[in-house]
Amino acid sequence: MKNLRLNPLLCFVAIIISGLFIGCKDAQNKTEKTTIENKAEPIKKVSYDIGTPKSLLLAVREACGGDKLNSLKDVEFDYYYISPDGKKDISKERYIFNNEISWAKYSVHEINISPDLEGNIVQYYNGESTTVYNNGQALNDPEIVEIGQFLRRANYMWFNMMFKLTDPGIIYKYEGQEEIEGTLFDLVNVTYNPKVTGKEVNDTFILYINPETRMVESFYFSLPAFGFDKPVLHAKLTYEEIDGIMVITRRIMSSPLPDGSGMTLMVDQRLENIKFNNGFTAAQLSKDI
Repeated sequence: MKNLRLNPLLCFVAIIISGLFIGCKDAQNKTEKTTIENKAEPIKKVSYDIGTPKSLLLAVREACGGDKLNSLKDVEFDYYYISPDGKKDISKERYIFNNEISWAKYSVHEINISPDLEGNIVQYYNGESTTVYNNGQALNDPEIVEIGQFLRRANYMWFNMMFKLTDPGIIYKYEGQEEIEGTLFDLVNVTYNPKVTGKEVNDTFILYINPETRMVESFYFSLPAFGFDKPVLHAKLTYEEIDGIMVITRRIMSSPLPDGSGMTLMVDQRLENIKFNNGFTAAQLSKDI
């Protein structure tokens, strides 16, 4: 997959797919403040106790809307993926929550989605496999189809990130507090079970949780596949409340400068015109090419 190798930003999206939200069947013992979560639990009113790291993640999920997301059935939004050089991928995204169906129509595709092709590109993931169309014609190139499957699952998980922090297989621990611009944040280290990923070195997230709002305002992450063995990459998040759900409407991704003097922009991701409960069906999306 040439495009994936050449674009670490696209590869980073794979973190969400390959590790953070994969269920785990292998139990491990608790050690001090480190916990491996192996059983999903219903969301209810929870306390916020730094002595119990799971309560912080449950509180984040609850603050974002908890189980209400699934009751909203589906979502549609415009997605802007903008690189520092001004190039863009712009898509209309549609997801059905109960079976994780993911559909997108790209009107602009200058970065990750076949920039050599002209016209609209549609990717449709039906929960098992992906079909990709260019101007209504199915594309059979294995690389294009594989990238389509990769992005459909990844973009879906990005949208649902804060609702999946307590999924089975998550490993988490509390890492103290840090003050930023007058706000004292609780830090939670989140990674996942190597028995699931099959990797000795797994990606790591450091979530910055505002204890007043119980929201993750930013996080650092590692990317060992591209030489970032420690969580030094950064994501700054912006939320908007829509139908009782706190939706991440902007993610600004940054990486450290080579001389260590600061950070530089990697990609700016924006969500606009977000609408829930559209009545989408799998049959409808499969035909909307």
